[in-house]
Amino acid sequence: MIVGIGVDVCDLERFGRAVERPRVRDRLFAPAEQSGAVQTLAGRFAAKEALAKALGAPEGLVWTDAIVTKDAGGRPGFALSGTVRARADALGVTTIHLSITHDAGVAVAMVVCEG
Repeated sequence: MIVGIGVDVCDLERFGRAVERPRVRDRLFAPAEQSGAVQTLAGRFAAKEALAKALGAPEGLVWTDAIVTKDAGGRPGFALSGTVRARADALGVTTIHLSITHDAGVAVAMVVCEG
């Protein structure tokens, strides 16, 4: 059963300016996620936004409690902890599907949560 669906679009130029501000990377990304090109960071941010929407966008979610990962084949996913794990568990989420793309100056992410 689908518990939630979320999508987000992130403008690469705008996001690139934002991540240059002090402490923005620390607030949005865990240390393991902070490297990479702007399009990679924007994709990770869009993924976290899409996940928050799929979980009902409750207040109090901590950005670094959802880490965007890749499996051995390059397929994106999440490692959840803390506030995000608690919300997913409360909704009965057992599987999270993530797709990320970059094109035409934007990063787009789509999340489907199943339970």
